[in-house]
Amino acid sequence: MALNGRSMPAPDQQARRARAAVAALFLTNGAVFFNVVPRYPESKAGLDVGNAVFGGAVAGMPIGALLAGLFAGAAVRRFSSARVAAFGVVAMAVVTPAIPFVSHWTAFWGVLFVLGALDAVMDVAQNAHGLRVQRLYRRSIVNSFHGVWSIGAVLGGLMGSAAAGLHLPLSVHLTISAVLISAVALVAYRFLLPGSDDAERAVVATPAPERPGVLSEASGDAPGRAGRRWRPAVRALIALGVLAACGALVEDAGESWGALFLSGDLGAGAATAGLAVVVFQAAMTVGRLTGDRVVDRFGNRTVARAGGLLAAAGMGGALAVPSVATALAGFALAGLGVATVVPAAMHAADELPGLPPGAGLTVVSWLLRGGFLISPLIVGAVADLAGLRMGLLSVVFAGVMTVLLARSLAGRFRPRSERA
Repeated sequence: MALNGRSMPAPDQQARRARAAVAALFLTNGAVFFNVVPRYPESKAGLDVGNAVFGGAVAGMPIGALLAGLFAGAAVRRFSSARVAAFGVVAMAVVTPAIPFVSHWTAFWGVLFVLGALDAVMDVAQNAHGLRVQRLYRRSIVNSFHGVWSIGAVLGGLMGSAAAGLHLPLSVHLTISAVLISAVALVAYRFLLPGSDDAERAVVATPAPERPGVLSEASGDAPGRAGRRWRPAVRALIALGVLAACGALVEDAGESWGALFLSGDLGAGAATAGLAVVVFQAAMTVGRLTGDRVVDRFGNRTVARAGGLLAAAGMGGALAVPSVATALAGFALAGLGVATVVPAAMHAADELPGLPPGAGLTVVSWLLRGGFLISPLIVGAVADLAGLRMGLLSVVFAGVMTVLLARSLAGRFRPRSERA
């Protein structure tokens, strides 16, 4: 492989095995929760609550993720990304079989709170370890991990839908999935990179020279210029955070409400209703695996605008002409439309000038989780007042907002060396 005109050595066997192990962790992380989602109608019926209360219970997961995310970095530094990532998946898998045994929505909220907390910490760890492997490869491979996560979500959704169609008791289904997922995570742990999470930083070749003046400005040598730039950076950061939250709103609609819409409003059977999250995640997976090439060709701004239109038109058409077929098509188009929105917003936030390193990415990540928190509350409240069909207009709204806010993204991507 050549990079910047230089021949780069191929990754060794340890790096290749570590990459496969990290991919396995992303796969199982996606599969854990999405085993549960297709069986939400059964859980809601067992709790005997309305849409608003159920939406509040589902909000336990993003609340747990918001709070635990504050401690993810400390956990990784204390125990290493390998241990936290692998054993975090096992912990999530072990918690899920508790769901069938809760009889009140507050207990259901508590289980999802724990799952959200574990997921937030584990997610940081698996990404941190993926970046370790990427340093050995000396080229970008992180996007492929997120594509594998989506594949895991689709597999988990298919498992949940099949279990529902076979009328397999939820406790049996989740126990089987917990055993399988834990076994994969423990095997993957054996092949993760050993040692400190900073070990590969010294191995990487000397970085390309930066633009003159960038370092001195970031370190405070040009306070006047930096001070003049922070206000537009903050405005851009707010726009990017709202853009990421719009992506979260669409994702939550597909994950939390798709099966309920098909089973409740459209009268679909349990197995068919569970396909809503499957087609949504399958379309998102296609978008993520092909997104890099599309963005390189057309730019993040154009792709986000087109994706927002696709999501709004797809779900709008499904709600205007409701049927099982149109609903599944609508969720698929929504998943494809927002596939690259959140990564684009995070990347743009991390590149904003006038902010401390990592500040933009941190803020957008928090606003993203905030979107996952408020989305089920809003959709649930509107559904109780006017029906879930009206509640899902939130997807159309998010698609339109994505089109409007896409201007905060960059055009065609250019490497730093080119821009310098």
